[in-house]
Amino acid sequence: MQLTFDADVEAFRAEFVAFLDRHLPDEDEGFERPRSCSHVPEWARRWQRLLFDNGWLLPGNPPEFGGRNASLLQQYVHLEELSRRRIYPSFNPQGIGIIAASLLTFGTPEQKLRWAIPILRAEITASLGMSEPGAGSDLASLKTRALLQGDHFVVNGQKVWTSGAHDADVVLTFVRTDPKAPKHKGISVLLIPTDTPGVVRRPFASVCGYDDVDFNEVFFTDVHVPAENLVGKLNEGWRVANGSLGHERTMLWTDYANLLQQLTVDFSPSGALERDRYATLVMDAQALRLLGSSALARAARGEEDVPAQSVLKLLGSEALQRGAEDTLNAAGANGLVHPAITSSFAPLNLDSHYGSRFDRYARSFAATIAGGTSEIQRNIIAERILGLPRN
Repeated sequence: MQLTFDADVEAFRAEFVAFLDRHLPDEDEGFERPRSCSHVPEWARRWQRLLFDNGWLLPGNPPEFGGRNASLLQQYVHLEELSRRRIYPSFNPQGIGIIAASLLTFGTPEQKLRWAIPILRAEITASLGMSEPGAGSDLASLKTRALLQGDHFVVNGQKVWTSGAHDADVVLTFVRTDPKAPKHKGISVLLIPTDTPGVVRRPFASVCGYDDVDFNEVFFTDVHVPAENLVGKLNEGWRVANGSLGHERTMLWTDYANLLQQLTVDFSPSGALERDRYATLVMDAQALRLLGSSALARAARGEEDVPAQSVLKLLGSEALQRGAEDTLNAAGANGLVHPAITSSFAPLNLDSHYGSRFDRYARSFAATIAGGTSEIQRNIIAERILGLPRN
């Protein structure tokens, strides 16, 4: 087994490291913090635009979309170097990682120019409108209606848990356009600007976070949306949904591995039980990296292995949740203190935005839901790896 990268990949890494050394924003300037995942302060917009213009935002993309046609392994070392410095490429992650990516896959040339490039260049920000009060994990149960009338749709309904919607310029919204079709069939996808009459966004707080609000309810009342804002084909939104979730899951295990590594740094074991839990956390992080590297190598050879992604998603998300709880318990009362209170603000550093250890623990529950719940992953593993029957 080869545990190192070829020369071309290491040359790619070296070029990116040199770029970061030259252009990384100064950590001592005290920049404004983002207030939600669709709010990008001006300094962070300049940073994201610099990455885009130099092909370092999403290296796997072609140059016109912020990349340099990088191979899968080159994309991996790009993420590895970002993780090593614990920095963000963008503070609108769903905008560049899900919405712009979906537009590049399913959008028209006009939509790519009108929406995808501005999102990638941080000229506008975007949120994802999937979940509803009665359609969370079961997206196909959504009830928000869109009626096609001539050259526009009329949208009525509600979304919830729409992260950053109050700061977003546009919401990629999943709607039902054929109520008579089977529930997976009559779904379509619309780009809905948030300043459109009839769109109301209501942000609400959660137990997580530090002086910020991210979640939203979004209400649509007789909202007129141009038909040209339809992404993909009419009534074929399920394909777009699967593509959107696929973009979200791409190398998702690397995020979990990086966060697990961060937890090992923050862990301060004092007793025998805590040392045992620390050792478990280290082993989980190492196992995830080894399994992920094996899956990455198969993908680089062009082999598709969807079940392996489910194994990585399940292992990573649940290990992260256990590790966050153990780290919080080991910290005691100090686990309630936000790092921004006790240390200088580093504008691109993960620590400055992720919150206290309690915040991390509370947020860790989202890991077993976002990108496909643990229950769904277990079903996929049972059916596609173990060969068990559906019932």
